Amino acid sequence: MSELSIRHMRPDEIALAVDWAAAEGWNPGLADAACFAAEDPQGFFIGELDGRPAAVISCVNYGAQFTFLGFYIVRPDLRGQGHGLRIWNAAIAHAHPRVIGLDGVVAQQANYQKSGFALAYANVRYGGTVAAPPAPNADIVALADVPAALIEADDATVFPAPRPAFLRAWINTSGHLGRALMRNGRLAGWGVIRPCRTGRKIGPLVADDRAGAETILSALLASAGSGEIFLDVPAVNRDAVALAEGLRLSPVFETARMYTGAIPPLRIDRVFGVTTFELG
Repeated sequence: MSELSIRHMRPDEIALAVDWAAAEGWNPGLADAACFAAEDPQGFFIGELDGRPAAVISCVNYGAQFTFLGFYIVRPDLRGQGHGLRIWNAAIAHAHPRVIGLDGVVAQQANYQKSGFALAYANVRYGGTVAAPPAPNADIVALADVPAALIEADDATVFPAPRPAFLRAWINTSGHLGRALMRNGRLAGWGVIRPCRTGRKIGPLVADDRAGAETILSALLASAGSGEIFLDVPAVNRDAVALAEGLRLSPVFETARMYTGAIPPLRIDRVFGVTTFELG
């Protein structure tokens, strides 16, 4: 049997991992590959057999303390042969000694626990078709017009590490629409909607309360128009679940958010939509 050859992906090859994720039913965004490469271009790995792709994984380092693992996929015809473990070990080595987070499929939760991951909470993807609401109120502004420092400071309340390069790419990529809610001159919430292989995803959706989240969500939908949407919700945030259910969205699938160690205290009560299951 040929030995698996593992190397870093080139930025233009990350699209392969996105295509494989689409084949698994994960419905990635149309511009995800370019955005994902922004934060840690060395964080994407490919395993090859005889020059052909056999496995992929990402372990994107956010600074010196935290990393997020995703895109852990072995080509279906090659599963059960140990290739997944080999590329997994390469990714973990890239992350060392950082705390690692992931959104794993529930069926693999026990395997992740064997590798030192502990369950934090579940994330649930809700999906359905919605109508575009009326124009938003005057407190809504384009997210691109909000100073980056304000967005990064607010993001620090809901994400374990700084991610300025990723946020810049996520907000400014063509096709991505971002809106922010300002209250008395203060950033009270923000969100992004992007086109995916099927419909659109909203993420992140961050707000001080449910009313704010609904206002931002309405603004995003008013800008993007009617159609099918998906919203990834921390199950521990009851207001976020209620918001999704209030839109008559239905659960599509569930992931297990897991970590290998302690992370800074986060305001999960402000997370009404996860940014992405692949990068956190």
